[in-house]
Parts: sequence; C-alpha cells; structure tokens
Amino acid sequence: MTLQNLLAIKRLLAHTPDAAALQKLLLAARRNLDDASVTAISTDNRFDAAYKCLMQCAMLGLWASGYRTATSQPGHHQTAIQCLTLSMGVPVQTVIVLDALRKQRNLSDYEGDPISGATLASCLDEAGKLLSHTKRWLRDHHPDLLGDA
Repeated sequence: MTLQNLLAIKRLLAHTPDAAALQKLLLAARRNLDDASVTAISTDNRFDAAYKCLMQCAMLGLWASGYRTATSQPGHHQTAIQCLTLSMGVPVQTVIVLDALRKQRNLSDYEGDPISGATLASCLDEAGKLLSHTKRWLRDHHPDLLGDA
C-alpha cells in the first residue's frame, strides 16, 4: 500500500503543505509532550496529552508529504499512525507499538479503562522519540516547511 493508494480509496485526502500551519502543529506537539510530563495531573490526562503529541506528529508527516486523513471517516487515527512508515519511514515495529497505544487510548476514552503507569511511561517515551524523529525528518526532507520551529 502506498500513500497514493490510500488517496485513491479515500482514506487520505490531498493536502497542500503550509509552512505556518505545519510549524504551529509542531509547536502544539511539543506543548502536549511538555504537558504530559506534569505530574500534578492524572495519569489518564497525561497519557491523553502524550497520545495527542503522537497524533500530531503523524499528521505532520502526512501534511508535509501532501496528504491528510479523511477525518469524516472512522479510523482516521489508525490510518495516520499506520501511514508513519510511508510518510516518515518510521520502522514497522514502532508503528505496532504506537497502534497498541491507540487501542489503549480507545479503551480509556470509550470504556473508561484507567491508564497504568507503565502505559503512560511507554506513551511518553514513544511520543518523545517520535517528536524527535519528526523534527529530524522535516529538517532532512522538508526544511522549507520547518522554518524556526
């Protein structure tokens, strides 16, 4: 499967990269990761902030590549995460871990399952690594979109 194939089956939509919007989302991802480190809030909310950072990074890879998810369709989080191998060359093993975090997020959000300390630690670690990877990838492949962010 390619990003072009996903566009053809309407899992992705064409998107014109916009440097200002991309930089704004990159800064938001950093803020969310910072917020996830605040120990005064609950584990569940810290997890949500770290997961949000993961999703923002996944969107950055798609946006910079000229795509975005079709948010009107179910499964757009899954699509964004699974596209990380295609958009930014994230290893499949990492995507499997990120997808497990997505499933945990669904259980927490829709069924009220609490987030364990270990799951939070994993999400924080993965979000930090993905944010670093995203910045490096943007710098290497789309420096014109990165600006000062």
